[in-house]
Amino acid sequence: MSMKSFPKPSELPVPAGAEGWEKIYPYYLVFQDKLKEQEDAKFWFCDSQHWPTVFKPFETIGGEFAVKCLGQYNARHLMIPNANGIEFRIHLGYLYMSPIPVPEDQIAARVPLFEQRVGHYFQNWEQLLKDWHVKVKGTIAEMEAISFPKLPDMVPLEDITSGKGKDGSEKLLESYDRLIQLAYQNWQYHFEFLNLGYIAYLDFFNFCKQVFPNIPDQSIASMVQGVDMELFRPDDELKQLAKLAAELGLQPHFGNTDDVEATLGAIAAAPGGDRWLAQYEGAKDPWFNFTVGNGFYGHDKYWNVNQEIPLGYIADYIRRVDEGQEIMRPVEALIVERDRIIEEYRDLLEGDNQAVFDAKRGLAATAYPYVENHNFYIEHWTMGVFWRKIRELSRMMHAEGFWTQPDDLLYLGRNEVRDALFDLVTGWGVGAKPIGPDYWPEEIERRRGIVDALKTARPAPALNTPPASITEPFTRMLWGITTEQVQQWLGAGEEVEGGGLRGMAASPGVVEGLARVVTDADQLSEVQQGEILVATVTAPSWGPIFGKISATVTDIGGMMSHAAIVCREYGLPAVTGTGSGSTTIKTGQRLRVDGTKGTVQILDAEDDLVVAGPGAHSHSHV
Repeated sequence: MSMKSFPKPSELPVPAGAEGWEKIYPYYLVFQDKLKEQEDAKFWFCDSQHWPTVFKPFETIGGEFAVKCLGQYNARHLMIPNANGIEFRIHLGYLYMSPIPVPEDQIAARVPLFEQRVGHYFQNWEQLLKDWHVKVKGTIAEMEAISFPKLPDMVPLEDITSGKGKDGSEKLLESYDRLIQLAYQNWQYHFEFLNLGYIAYLDFFNFCKQVFPNIPDQSIASMVQGVDMELFRPDDELKQLAKLAAELGLQPHFGNTDDVEATLGAIAAAPGGDRWLAQYEGAKDPWFNFTVGNGFYGHDKYWNVNQEIPLGYIADYIRRVDEGQEIMRPVEALIVERDRIIEEYRDLLEGDNQAVFDAKRGLAATAYPYVENHNFYIEHWTMGVFWRKIRELSRMMHAEGFWTQPDDLLYLGRNEVRDALFDLVTGWGVGAKPIGPDYWPEEIERRRGIVDALKTARPAPALNTPPASITEPFTRMLWGITTEQVQQWLGAGEEVEGGGLRGMAASPGVVEGLARVVTDADQLSEVQQGEILVATVTAPSWGPIFGKISATVTDIGGMMSHAAIVCREYGLPAVTGTGSGSTTIKTGQRLRVDGTKGTVQILDAEDDLVVAGPGAHSHSHV
């Protein structure tokens, strides 16, 4: 029987207006005609979990640094026996990945190397993680200190008399190079521990599957849940602020949180307001270095720059506190459930197996929190500072006439920005007009048209023929790309009873409710109490709406994806990796989400649907 296939890259139509799109990205990121045979022989899946929207040329930096650093920890640092890195390409503006297996005959030789390297980390975990925080925060502090001032009309006299022999242009070029280098550095650090978190969990997972052949994946995940994660800290800070505001009677001042200055001013003037503001300021640094997106795009909005976002969430939490709702995560219940499951399975084991179970579960529980915590420090904090500095540079060059919009630098690749900077300092240095202002505005408009055209088409979930079986562990755990799931996407999988979608059973429970399809973080304010969130993917920073919704459905993601982990920690049913949930389901349709089985049923036809607006409620039952 021949395998069903996804389209080849060359078979996907180029949206009108996007012709020549390949040229706006670096040559090494696009499929090559000369390599067509080799590239078409590989299976590529679209990573819309991390990159759900089309890249502007500069934004490929996050994809390049992340996937390169992920791969090198598998292939060069840890020598993981069965997994090298991941090849990646941009096609029609979206990122596609193809995992690189280790040849069978090389696996055995890597085992002792792997054990020695991983052993070092696991034996010294606490100290190494402490050192990691120092390294990462040091990188962020150095980034914060970078600036891009306008070049002076003349070199200051003291630079002449001191024999400095420089003019400031070298500092400008150096600052740009250093900013890029520092971003790269923190991506190197990002993966130093991430793969270890997955490895410890996978080791425990595989052991459980071996000794309990019928154990559900969810039960294994439950045995490490209920942990105190730093990624939940920003949301927890907002909840504490909401409770304090309710206690101090500050509710009337949260009527129009879109006006940040007026809101904070009214609170400052109110009795008890100074106490609240002191707690607010304390929460801001560092916990408001948090984006509503995922940190990979220049347009992602950060809480500390757009304070109307956290203030709006606080206002909603205050409303819920006043209604008598419990807004804190059900951590105690999760811990009770975790301990019950651990005991139940542990009791089935005898002798040495109990000790092995305890050791492997203990290691997984120690390493597991990093799988989410790193996110705050790299994707959110590091990238928040990075994008802020890039905007500063873009505005400085905009003032020099290089482009028409303040943020247009994003339409240049990062090496083109280096050329444009050299053009600027050359014109300045010799007293002539730089070439950029006559070259870039028109070129940027052309590229803007291409990017906008690419955005009109959704990416194909995958390209080419999938392998008979997908065994690469990270692909399965993080993205939910399994043999069964890929068959489901191709329409060759097992049908869902009563019609509907099948995905990963990511977080247990059954719920019925109205769908709310969210394709952009700006739509989060539309989510109503009790609705079922349907999204391409959820960002870790969507925590404040997890208290409102009754379940989650995503297009991509495995048991270790953010959506799966967050839903388990909030006690919500979730089905991830459905492939097409966000394009099949419409807002207002009634759904039945079974997070225990991994199925989503659409209970009403599209003709019957009532679009849920403000005040629309759904009745959920578990």
